[in-house]
Amino acid sequence: MVNEKMYELGSKKSTIREIFEYGRKRAQEVGEENIYDFSLGNPNVPAPSYIKEAVLDIFDTVPTQKIHSYTVAPGNPEVREILAKDINRRFGTHFTKDNLFMTAGAAASISITFKALAEPGDEFVIVAPFFPEYRPFVEATGARLVVVPAQVEDFQINMDLFERALTRHTKGVIVNSPNNPSGAIYSEETIRALSALLLRKEKEYGHPIYIISDEPYREIAYHGYEVPYIPLYYKDTIVCYSYSKSFSLPGERIGYIVIPSEVTGFEKVYSAICGAARVLTHVNAPSLWQLVVARCAGKPTDAEPYRINGELLYQGLIGVGFTCLRPQGAFYLFPKCLEEDDHAFCKRAMKYDLLLVPGTDFGVPGYFRASYCINRDTIKRSLPLFRKLAEEYGVKPGGV
Repeated sequence: MVNEKMYELGSKKSTIREIFEYGRKRAQEVGEENIYDFSLGNPNVPAPSYIKEAVLDIFDTVPTQKIHSYTVAPGNPEVREILAKDINRRFGTHFTKDNLFMTAGAAASISITFKALAEPGDEFVIVAPFFPEYRPFVEATGARLVVVPAQVEDFQINMDLFERALTRHTKGVIVNSPNNPSGAIYSEETIRALSALLLRKEKEYGHPIYIISDEPYREIAYHGYEVPYIPLYYKDTIVCYSYSKSFSLPGERIGYIVIPSEVTGFEKVYSAICGAARVLTHVNAPSLWQLVVARCAGKPTDAEPYRINGELLYQGLIGVGFTCLRPQGAFYLFPKCLEEDDHAFCKRAMKYDLLLVPGTDFGVPGYFRASYCINRDTIKRSLPLFRKLAEEYGVKPGGV
C-alpha cells in the first residue's frame, strides 16, 4: 500500500526529536526553567543585526517580483557570483557562479549530492561519530553507508581502519568538520593523510572517490583551531554549506553546493546535481534568502557565546568526573557515559530533567551528546544536577 521504508522513517521520529518533544511536554508539567534540554542543535544566538537590516533594505529597494519570483534552478546568477567571489577571497580559490548551486540548506545540499552521485551498488564511507540523518539520506538513493569506528581519544580519523572500509564500490566519503556530535575539527595533518589515501585508492580502483564536505559549522571554530578547506587539498571534493549555524537561520533553509571545476567529470557532476535537485523537487532555493545571504557575504560570525558555553559545560563535567574532548568547534560536547549502556544512562539523567542524546545514534555506543547552544544560565544551573547524576555512579569530583 505504501513504501515501507518511508513509512518507517515517517512513523518513527529520530531520537533527538523524541527527546526534544518529551522536553516540551515535561516543561508544561514542571516549568520551562526546570528543564535542561541539551538535545537539539538549534542556535540560541540571535541572527546578527545585519540580517534584519538586509531584509528590510531588500523589501525597501528591490522590486517585489524579484524578491518572490522563481530563480533559475541553480540559483540567482548574481547571488552565486557574489558568493563565489567571497569564497575565493577567503580561501584563494577561483570559483565562479558556474561552480555553485543554491539549495534549501545543508540537508538539501547533502541529499542532492548523494542522489547525484549514487549508482546501484555504491557505498559512501563515514567516520563515527556522525550526524544520524546521513544514513537515510544515503540509503534513500539505494546506496549503502559504511561506518568507520571512532578514534575516541581525539576523534580524528584512524587511517588504518578507514582504509579497510574502502572498496571498489566506494563512491564517496563524508567529512563533517567541525563535527556534529564530537565538536572535533579535523586537523590539516588528518586532511592531508585522507587526501593522500584517497588519491592512491582512486588510482588503484580506476575511478574517482568524491569527498562530500558537509560544512554547516565551518564558522564556529574556536581560537587556535583552523578548519582546512578541503578543495585545496583534494580536487574531487564537493562542498555542502548552510547558513543555518553561521547566521543563526536554521528555519530559513538556505545554503549552497560548491562543485569545483577540477572535480573529475565536472560538467557531468554539475548536471547530475541539477537533475537530482529536480527529482527531489527543489525547484529553487528561497529567492528572498538568496538575496539576503548575498548582501551579508563575508560578514563575521560571532562564535564567542558558543565558546563560552562550551567551556563552561566542559569544565563543569570534567570537574565532576566525566571524560570528554575539549570543545574545538560547533556547539556540542560528546562525553563518555558513566555506564556502558548509553540509553540507560540518558534515561537515568531524565530523573534530573537532564535531556541528553545517546551516542549509539551517532555510531558510538557508551557516549552521549550535549548541545550547548542554549541559555548560559541553564548550563550553570544544570551543573549541580550532573554532579548528583555522577554521584549515583559513585564518581567523585576529579575521578572515581
